[in-house]
Amino acid sequence: MFKRTFFISLFILLFACQVAPAPEGILKGHVSIGPIQPAIREGVPEPTPNPEMYAARKIVIFDQRGRKEIAHASINAAGNYEIALPAGTYVVDINHSGIDFAKGLPAQVEIRANEITHLDIAIDTGIR
Repeated sequence: MFKRTFFISLFILLFACQVAPAPEGILKGHVSIGPIQPAIREGVPEPTPNPEMYAARKIVIFDQRGRKEIAHASINAAGNYEIALPAGTYVVDINHSGIDFAKGLPAQVEIRANEITHLDIAIDTGIR
């Protein structure tokens, strides 16, 4: 009888102590990449980045101190990204493909539960 009561009590205790998932928010934005050719001619529009250019780059999310990588987001063929993250403070950067850089990054962002945080990113390829 004691064993049965013990296991039932243990089951109830473990079930009651389940940790609820942390509330999440969304980080999303648009990524532009350029220039993608060395010379821009007047009156000729600059070419649009192809899907492979976006696929080669990632949005990297680090912890609040910017030291530990937490996640990364892919950029779709239209240049958009979106990732769900637990509410908190993060540092956002890019994966720096080649000599790429993005002005204003790394940037600290605050993700709030059930809210969308927008961060648009302009990647400069360094091509001149």
